[in-house]
Amino acid sequence: MSKGILLVNLGSPDSPTKKDVKPYLDEFLMDERVIDVPYALRNLLVRGIILNTRPKKSAKAYSKIWWEEGSPLIVISERFKKKVAQQLDLPVALGMRYGSGSIKEGLQELKEKGVDEVLLVPLYPHYAMSSYETVVAKAFEQKKIYFPEMHITTMPAFYKNQDYIKVLSKSIAEELKGFDYDHILFSYHGIPERHIRKSDPTKYHCQIDGNCCKVNSVAHHTCYRHQCYDTTELVKRELALDDDKVSTSFQSRLAGDPWLKPYTDFEFERLAKEGKTKLAVITPAFVSDCLETLEEIAMEGEEEFKEAGGESFKHIPCLNDRDDWANLMVKWIKNWEATEVLPV
Repeated sequence: MSKGILLVNLGSPDSPTKKDVKPYLDEFLMDERVIDVPYALRNLLVRGIILNTRPKKSAKAYSKIWWEEGSPLIVISERFKKKVAQQLDLPVALGMRYGSGSIKEGLQELKEKGVDEVLLVPLYPHYAMSSYETVVAKAFEQKKIYFPEMHITTMPAFYKNQDYIKVLSKSIAEELKGFDYDHILFSYHGIPERHIRKSDPTKYHCQIDGNCCKVNSVAHHTCYRHQCYDTTELVKRELALDDDKVSTSFQSRLAGDPWLKPYTDFEFERLAKEGKTKLAVITPAFVSDCLETLEEIAMEGEEEFKEAGGESFKHIPCLNDRDDWANLMVKWIKNWEATEVLPV
């Protein structure tokens, strides 16, 4: 069999305009693993309510972070893919879960290069049904319809891989040099609490009560909340950070159902009012900077923190296309190519 790699990231609108943002949001929000309610209700919520107002607001936000070369997430993903591909003898393609440059297009590119055994790499460190799981489900759906001859192996979530933690920790340490912080906030993308329970194979372990994440369980393999807190703890240990100077929160939520807490925007206010005036924020749920990191945290977050009394604010970039991050991905891929073993 001829092997190849498909790296998959979230995706982006084609431009920061309402015209292009609306179909992107439609595809994203109509995903049953993102808004996981029956189709009729999802259709009403998304197309009857959300898409009447949100595209204009989102387009304005995208325009604030858009680069001359295009969407930051797309540009960074392309740069990362190039660095990985340069070190491999295998074909490497890039796909997006939503928007242009789809997973289907990525698989087609590999097929045209003679690939029939694909390593699918969701560019998400943690497992969540609205990120990692939907990438895998979409890839296998496309395989069944268009590429039945292909064999797909999926890279597992790598949130606690020792080498990954070292690369992430090094990137944080480098960014903290010269910044006299008194607190570091690990802000992860939020998801509804019900997603945690739906992803629990035991159907009873995940209570989201502050204790279940600390009790060993098979549920942790698919528990986004546990994996996020685990990443924070592993980095804290790697960098020997003080417990009282580190905390975890969750950003980006829709109104209505309860989402994972504490909420990042509430934490900005709480920390400032408690006298934490010099704040560094890292967003480890993402490997590529995007709207949620560049606008929601680096812009809006800084404003919210300073309005609440904070003095200095530092957004620590994602791993993006760092050489050590690309080198680590190459290491994982070469190991799979030679031994079929993937990182744990």
